[in-house]
Amino acid sequence: MSDNKTIMDYETVMLDEENKAVVIIDQTKLPCTTEIISLTTAQEIWDAIYLLKVRGAPAIGVSAAFGIYVLADRIETDDYDTFLAEFRKYKEYLDSSRPTAVNLSWALKRMEKVVTDHADCGVAQIKELLKQESIEIKEEDIRVCRAIGEYGLELVKPGDGILTHCNAGQLAACKYGTATAPIYLGHEKGYHFRVFADETRPLLQGARLTAYELHSAGVDVTVICDNMSAMVMKNGWVNAVFVGCDRVAANGDAANKIGTSVVATVAKRYGVPFYVCAPTSTIDMVTPTGDDIHIEQRPAHEVTEMWYKERMAPEGVKVFNPAFDVTDNELITGIVTEFGVARAPYTESLKEIFRRKEEAK
Repeated sequence: MSDNKTIMDYETVMLDEENKAVVIIDQTKLPCTTEIISLTTAQEIWDAIYLLKVRGAPAIGVSAAFGIYVLADRIETDDYDTFLAEFRKYKEYLDSSRPTAVNLSWALKRMEKVVTDHADCGVAQIKELLKQESIEIKEEDIRVCRAIGEYGLELVKPGDGILTHCNAGQLAACKYGTATAPIYLGHEKGYHFRVFADETRPLLQGARLTAYELHSAGVDVTVICDNMSAMVMKNGWVNAVFVGCDRVAANGDAANKIGTSVVATVAKRYGVPFYVCAPTSTIDMVTPTGDDIHIEQRPAHEVTEMWYKERMAPEGVKVFNPAFDVTDNELITGIVTEFGVARAPYTESLKEIFRRKEEAK
């Protein structure tokens, strides 16, 4: 990284149209190294999503949209049925990379709809429409995150302490992020928030990514270990919790990075409002409750070895490493979307959010 450039000056996900590639920041190398990589094959795109080189629900969705376009553009046929069959093979393959984040399947289904809605068009025109749709998904993400930030900013006041868990920032989206969007917009207005970033074990996205980007943007941020959240809340240093999520069920249960439900439980104990920031693309109205959300299991080495010079657990010991947990809706004060803040009962308020979304079309 050049001396006059910070991580905030880089785009999380880009489309390189000339070279037909998805260009991302390799987030596994942050904060020590800023490495920009180009993904051109299905295997490279799948690996980047699975290995967390690109991560965060919105960024995964944008990457999938760009990725399926890049792959579809290489399908060498003028026959629609052949093209559709090959497209669906790529779609199913990419969709298998991260099962919990609904934005992945949402973006791929949206791209597939472009193909099926234009069956009467030539393959060349469908490819052009896929490119336009992928670009629109990225531009829409920026608009959505800003709107979430504006609604979230109404829930806090200047000088507040805000706690966040994992990374739902610019590195998890295309700009602003979700949970950090109110922080960035408040920073622009001189609100002088004090932010506490949980380190977020075992992959440390809070310490490596959230703290890194907020500090680069000039935000007052303090890293705390995950088991310190109760102390800072008990001390009265936290006025609100903002977190992102990877899937919201129809009843308001929310799956987010492992440890989020602990933060929500502690916040409830100390009377701190707990907000989930979720684009409507992350709200899955066909999944009834959090019990129906598939929780991804990650490799054991992320716990035992990944960040250590020497192994930190005995050889042969069993490891339970779920990537996410589900926060019960009764612990959630509000779900902040681009169409307003949903509150309990979520089975009703989330329907109202989608009604507003339909009216806005």
